[in-house]
This record gives sequence, structure tokens and C-alpha cells, in this order.
Amino acid sequence: MIKKKVVMHIDVNSAFLSWHAAYNQQIGIEEDIMNKPCVIGGNEKKRHGIVLAKSIPAKKLGIKTGQSLMEARLQCPDLKIISPRYDIYVRASRKLRDMLQEYTPKVDVFSIDECFMDLTGTELINGDAILLAYQIKERIKTEFGYTVNIGISENKLLAKQASEFEKPDKVHTLYVEELKSKLWPLPVGELFMVGRRTEVKLNNIGINTIGQLANADRNMLSSLLKSHGRLIYDYARGIDCSTFSTEESIPFKGVGNGSTIPFDVEDSLTAHKILLSLVETASKRLRDEDLSCRVVAVGIKDKSFGYLSHQKKLSYFTNCTYDLYEAVQNLFDEAWDRQPIRHMNVSFTDLEKTKVKQLNFFQNQYSAKMEKLDCAIDHIREKYGKYSIIRGGYIDSGLSPILGGYPDDDYPDMRSIL
Repeated sequence: MIKKKVVMHIDVNSAFLSWHAAYNQQIGIEEDIMNKPCVIGGNEKKRHGIVLAKSIPAKKLGIKTGQSLMEARLQCPDLKIISPRYDIYVRASRKLRDMLQEYTPKVDVFSIDECFMDLTGTELINGDAILLAYQIKERIKTEFGYTVNIGISENKLLAKQASEFEKPDKVHTLYVEELKSKLWPLPVGELFMVGRRTEVKLNNIGINTIGQLANADRNMLSSLLKSHGRLIYDYARGIDCSTFSTEESIPFKGVGNGSTIPFDVEDSLTAHKILLSLVETASKRLRDEDLSCRVVAVGIKDKSFGYLSHQKKLSYFTNCTYDLYEAVQNLFDEAWDRQPIRHMNVSFTDLEKTKVKQLNFFQNQYSAKMEKLDCAIDHIREKYGKYSIIRGGYIDSGLSPILGGYPDDDYPDMRSIL
């Protein structure tokens, strides 16, 4: 008899706001930002940024994550807006991961505020999974000063779906035998990887619940949504074959970088320049960590918060800005539906330690020259500052030649690969 796996998903409730509140308490600030209308966002004075996290009072007033700060302020004139402190959030995330590794070495970081734990075979040490989840939840609250949701199941997908049930400060299970009662009655848009556009397409053919998706014709979904249709069909039935990472030489799964744009981007030239500035920062992070990637992805969010993403597996590993930008630009051109853009992100995954450079069969001599150029540019920026050398296309463009670079950009964006 094959033993059922035990997987937990730990999700920090309103992570940035919770971590900021916990930090305030540590340094003696008495103001309780969790119990007043408050959000973590960008720079309101520059009319830049979106709501990254919100308090429960702000949520009750209709403030939504992803909403522009300008819209949030109109809804709530007394709203307190706090600029993000990524250094605090990264430290909090790492402390959480270190605590979880006291229970099992198999801890996968999914994003800055989410972790998966594989507790299979630890019953003699850790005891019952549900009791353990409550112990972990209360320990985090006591020692760190914030709350989490914990989902328990037999694979990553279902554990993540379980943690999305009622919030905050809850423990939920979602086993395969519970799908019909707990998951299938929910709106199809609540299934992981079903975005707004996919939801509309499914609604148009009469699929409104996750249960209806699970019992639809797989071939029909494949015709409508290609490989994505097959993926979400499997997810609706609780099927997920993802594993836990065992590669210890690579400290994270991917490098990403994204930016909210304070105006509508409506032309390819501007979009390409913004993408290049994102790639500049993320590719340098790869080189700083002596890593190369093989999977490149781009994400686009329009002014209505609709989201598109596209990814590609390269034929070789690289950390060259030129190669990565070329791939990102092509992906963007394929994915963009010409809707005005307010946010873009890039991510580089499938990492390996950079090996001694030899000209790859798939690379040309120009790529090799660009790699040498990257090294020279990195050296100049490290010595004289990141704006000491910029590309000519940014002069008088009004665009930043280098975007992002927050210390949390070593966390992967949400993707279908759990």
C-alpha cells in the first residue's frame, strides 16, 4: 500500500501589511495599522503604484489588491498608504522559512509569502498533520506577531487551494475525497491558474463552477484553451504531479522583476524599453548569483487588471542580457492583445550554476560579445552606481533605464509549475 503524502501550504495573511505591522511593534510604534483602513502600496505623490496588501477594515470599504492607489484614495479619503519596505519583508520571509525547516528539510519557497512543506514520513516526529498545522500557526503568531493560513493535502495544488478557503488565521484540509464537497461548488475563477479571461471563456460555454470544469470534456477544453485547458481540467480533478526541489546548490527557483507603470502603455516601443529595463536588473541578479536560466516568461497586466503570460524554454542556459531580452521581447509580441498596459513582469527559471563559457551551437558570435559587454557594464555600475552607464534609447524618453531590483526578486511569480 502506497502511503499518502502529507503536504502543507503556508500562506501569510496580507503579508506585506502583516510584516510591516509586526516590525512597527518591534521598534515601539504603537499605531496598529492592521485595525484601520490601511494599505501597502507604491508612491502616492508620484501617482505610482497599486495596492499590494490591505487591512481588513480597508477590505470592508471595498479596497482591492491590485487596485491603483488613486482609485483606493477616492474610495477612502482617510486611507493610510504606506510605501513598501522590501528589506523588512525579505527578512521576515527568510525567518519563516528557517522556522518551517525545523519540522522538515523539504520546504519549497513558492513566493515571498508562501511556502510548501513535505511532511510525508515525519509522523513519528511531528505527530498528526492537522494538530501540527495548528501548532505551527500559533507559533508563528506568538514568535513573529502575524497570522497565516495553512492548507493540508496530498499534493501542492490541493494544499494551496485549501489555504485559500476562509481567511485569516485558519487551517483547512482538501483531500481528494473532499473535492466534491469543498472545491467543486466554488466558482471556476477560484481555481488556481484560471484567470479572468479564461473564466469568461469558460462561462461562455456554460462552465461556471470548478465541478463543471472537472466533469467537462477534456478534448473540448483542449480545443478551446490548448494546453492550458488540459492543465486546469487536471487541476479541477485534484491532479498535480509536481515534486519538491532537492537541489541545494541553487538557493531559489527563479529570478523575477516587475513594475507597475504610472501611465497606460499603448505602443510596442515603450513596452519594449520597459521590458529591457526589467531584464537589465533581473539578468544582473542571475550573474551576481553565478546562475544561468533556460526558461523565460513575461507577464502583462492591463488597466482592467486582466493578466496575460507567456513562457518559453530556450535551447541553452544563459544569463546574457541580450539573449534574455530578445526572448522576452518575442514572447511579449506574441502575447500582447493591444490592451493598455499598467504592469509588466519578467521571470527566469530552470536555473543551473553557470559553467565555464564556451560558445554554444545555438548562440552566435554577437551573443558572446554581449556577454563580455555585460561583465563590463556590471563592473562600471558596481563601481560608480547603477545609473553611471545607460543605453542611449532611454535618453529623453522619460523612462527609467533600470527598473526593480528589490531584494525580493529572487522569488518566482505565480506560474502553473508548482
